[in-house]
Amino acid sequence: MTISQSPKPSSEDSSESSTAQNLGSHTTANPSNSSDNLSNPAKTNTANHPASGKPIMELSGIIREFPAGEQTIRVLHDINLTIHQGEMVAIIGQSGSGKSTLMNILGCLDQATAGDYKIYGQSARKLDADQLAELRREHFGFIFQRYHLLGDISAKDNVAVPAVYAGMDTEARTNRAEKLLTDLGLGNKVNNRPNQLSGGQQQRVSVARALMNGGDVILADEPTGALDSKSGEDVMAILHDLSAQGHTIIMVTHDPKLAAQAERVIELKDGHVIADYQTEHYKHTDKKPESILGEHRKSAFGSFIDRLLEAFKMSLLAMRAHKMRTLLTMLGIIIGIAAVVSIVGLGQGSQQQILANISSLGTNTITVNDGYPRGDPRRRYNDDNLTPEDAEAVGNQPYIISVSPQVNASSSVRYRNIQEDATVNGVGEDYLNVTGETLTLGQGFDAKSITLRSQDIIIDDNAKQTFFSDIDNPVGEVILVGSVPGRVIGVLEESDGGFGPSVTTPTIYMPYTTVMSRVTGSTNIDRFVALLDDSISSSAAETAISDLIESRHGKDDFELRNSDSIRQTIESTTGTMTLLISSVAVISLIVGGIGVMNIMLVSVTERTNEIGVRMAVGARQSDIMQQFLIEAVLVCILGGLIGIGLAFAIGELINSVGGDNFKVIYSSTSIIAAFVCSTLIGVVFGFLPARNAAKLDPVEALSRD
Repeated sequence: MTISQSPKPSSEDSSESSTAQNLGSHTTANPSNSSDNLSNPAKTNTANHPASGKPIMELSGIIREFPAGEQTIRVLHDINLTIHQGEMVAIIGQSGSGKSTLMNILGCLDQATAGDYKIYGQSARKLDADQLAELRREHFGFIFQRYHLLGDISAKDNVAVPAVYAGMDTEARTNRAEKLLTDLGLGNKVNNRPNQLSGGQQQRVSVARALMNGGDVILADEPTGALDSKSGEDVMAILHDLSAQGHTIIMVTHDPKLAAQAERVIELKDGHVIADYQTEHYKHTDKKPESILGEHRKSAFGSFIDRLLEAFKMSLLAMRAHKMRTLLTMLGIIIGIAAVVSIVGLGQGSQQQILANISSLGTNTITVNDGYPRGDPRRRYNDDNLTPEDAEAVGNQPYIISVSPQVNASSSVRYRNIQEDATVNGVGEDYLNVTGETLTLGQGFDAKSITLRSQDIIIDDNAKQTFFSDIDNPVGEVILVGSVPGRVIGVLEESDGGFGPSVTTPTIYMPYTTVMSRVTGSTNIDRFVALLDDSISSSAAETAISDLIESRHGKDDFELRNSDSIRQTIESTTGTMTLLISSVAVISLIVGGIGVMNIMLVSVTERTNEIGVRMAVGARQSDIMQQFLIEAVLVCILGGLIGIGLAFAIGELINSVGGDNFKVIYSSTSIIAAFVCSTLIGVVFGFLPARNAAKLDPVEALSRD
């Protein structure tokens, strides 16, 4: 076996790198020092031991430096090593000698500052983060001194984590995890969590995890350092058994007795290799560990779904483990979503109420008023231009459903000893159909009423309260309108007054022909209201009516009012107000998103060790990012759902208190938009913490508690 090494520097010139030496037989750079550290008789008599297997790791001139303020500290000095397939190697040295740093470089957890490290013939410097992760999960298995198990999942799931990232079939990895634990004497502990296991049992779980994907190379950092003597002996027996199976074992220890059990010892001091020799346990073997992944590997898509489910499961466990933090994280989202949905519901409820008021004045109608349009100087000269024939001409158009001429007058009305001034409206037979008003008692006018100029009367609720307050049903009673007697045939339903102030003046309705002939003595009408076919554009109908009347009069001595334009104005106004108020609610969503980001950043800091463990067992950067993104999205989705539920509760409260005049009407669009918005907040504001987690240095992450 030929191994180049850097001899221990002299006290006079410790910074100079020493020349490589050929150790065809056992040689140490400082035999006197080495003999004090290891009580192994084979260390000075290992000549002509052949190297086992083929070289799988080659280190050439490896230097590792770390920043320390404005200076750098060199931890490893010009390390030159070759490690072969099937060797059991112990790296020994005092604390601070650089042995853990060397193991991290060998395990692709860390990168050298200078020099070249080849693993299976590939230079580690030329591999990106995901390729290094592939090496870790496909070929390496790590056994840590502090176990580094994931506390929220069972022993079996801990063992199976590397196989999840490697894409092993679900059933195969479950069976293998259980078998490994059973072989290690933990068959009855597979569903226990780490805190339910002793130190020795946790280390066995760590060993099983290292072997999950095959573990060609097992890297053990002080594998017995935290164990009692019996558990330590058990772990070493396991390592010897693995070595016999063809696994390459690289063990870091400061215990010379433990190192003496290895086949080869590499001794470090102050970052230099001061000894590299074979022990009496050395044996040549060409045996290789069995291949595990090939026959059980899933498709790329199946592997992706597996990793997604693993991330989803870990996100749920993290949320459950920190319930209060999760709730506080959600709070901003809950308030924002509830505000958006409630405000939109209030806006829609208000809009519907206003539109209902419009409907009480006439649904999809056009009113033609007598007199010149507003702004016309001729407006003060009202020549009584509209006639019943104009209304009839418009009513004959195919896009008109019905027309009601109207004549207004004021008159003194008397019933028995009650006399009050009232408004008298002369209307057509289709008045109720045109305006959308309804009767609570009696009946309306018919064609015969118009033709015969009947003295029938319909009264509104104000007139009923004024003249018939002590009579439940005034139908059939006779009242005197001016000097014209009339019989009550109907009573209108109470109106809330529409848009303007509440009207208390009694209103009397009679056929317009009766009012014209018996009350006003006029041959002209004040206006007529036309009900449009809903399939016709109201603007087109308005233009057609205007053209028709103008052609009949030869001038535009009339004014049109389109109820649909009022509707559109109201809808536009309420929509603008809803949007304005909703934008304020959206700001609370953004604030909530920033809260999610801050809490997730804290979560990354708290779970840095878990991230390091996942990276060590082969998680890609995308796997780490995916896990934290899913957690952020889940928090926001759950917050969104709670917010929607809160909005419904608020709406029900408002509806129960507001009665018929004040309603919250929920919009499915706003609910879906709020849900999508909460998801996007999770993605957008969870990205930075997720990226920070994915970019963590594995060694630094593992070193944090």
